[in-house]
Amino acid sequence: MTIQVALKLARAEFLLDLNLRLPGKGVTALFGRSGSGKTTILRSIAGLETLDNATIIVNGKTWQCQETYLPTHQRPIGYVFQEPNLFPHLDVNENLLFSYNRVDKAERYVSFEATVKSLGLTNITHCYPHQLSGGQKQRVAIARALLTSPRLLLMDEPMASLDLASKAEILPYIETLQSTLKIPIIYVSHAIEEVSRLADHIVLLDSGKILAQGSTRDMLTRTDLYLARDDNAAAVVHCVVKTHTHDYMTVLDLSNHQQLHVPLQQVETNTIIKARIHAKDVSIALEAPRQLSINNCLTAQLMEVSDDTHPANVLLRLDVSGQPILSRISRRSFSRLNLKLGQMLYALVKAVSFDS
Repeated sequence: MTIQVALKLARAEFLLDLNLRLPGKGVTALFGRSGSGKTTILRSIAGLETLDNATIIVNGKTWQCQETYLPTHQRPIGYVFQEPNLFPHLDVNENLLFSYNRVDKAERYVSFEATVKSLGLTNITHCYPHQLSGGQKQRVAIARALLTSPRLLLMDEPMASLDLASKAEILPYIETLQSTLKIPIIYVSHAIEEVSRLADHIVLLDSGKILAQGSTRDMLTRTDLYLARDDNAAAVVHCVVKTHTHDYMTVLDLSNHQQLHVPLQQVETNTIIKARIHAKDVSIALEAPRQLSINNCLTAQLMEVSDDTHPANVLLRLDVSGQPILSRISRRSFSRLNLKLGQMLYALVKAVSFDS
């Protein structure tokens, strides 16, 4: 299953020219600076942009090519915009029914009641938009998009206008969409924290062109991309929650008997979770340290060394049980340790962060 998007659109001082083959499942993030073409791509997929030269094929169904053009209302999409755009004269229930009732019963696969419950709207269905918080409005907007029973969900920076509290409120709901819906999601954002948490696949854009694309795990640690050179550069590792200890710690399994010990996470055992490890929080040792306050010492192989944005530092790409992480150390430390490619090291992880 794949999504094929080939677009060519010329505007004043901007040329969108790309050919994408995206996974037909999971969450794909379109990431890049403002003006890179993210929203234009989304609008083109939705049929909201008039393009003479475009091919859009979603999991075997042709929406647009030289011989075929489906108008927006015939494309089975759900679209979540930056602003919720709810009908102010309708309460939440009526806003949702407006979308739900437009879908033929034979085409519905999304349950009205289950959607209301899963997005935490049960207690606000009789409220009007002006009575809702920003996070509540956006949850209603997401539910409204889902109730069209889409084959593809498009999300255009749905948290760009929200404050931190509202973002923290809504992120868990977005995170569960992939597992509950089983449809592909294309998510536009310029916030790398959102992307690293939500996305399985990243397309990095610049001025209407593709700089790179690949799995989130690989893209975040590619030293030839600016994502790895940012001050807050971080790798995402997948772990299995093994146990919770009496001293308020949670033990995470990576593989090959390697573990992370982190502050207590309210997650059931055997659950797979993502952990973020910042490059600045990883130190290097040649021997297993003793009597150290840092809880996590991982065996790692040095795979790549590159210059950092600051000339005093170098950036290391390490392999830890088959998963890449980054370490930013001083050039002086690199020389003093006489590090070599392929060398087995110890990565001392000072902190591990989660978005839960």
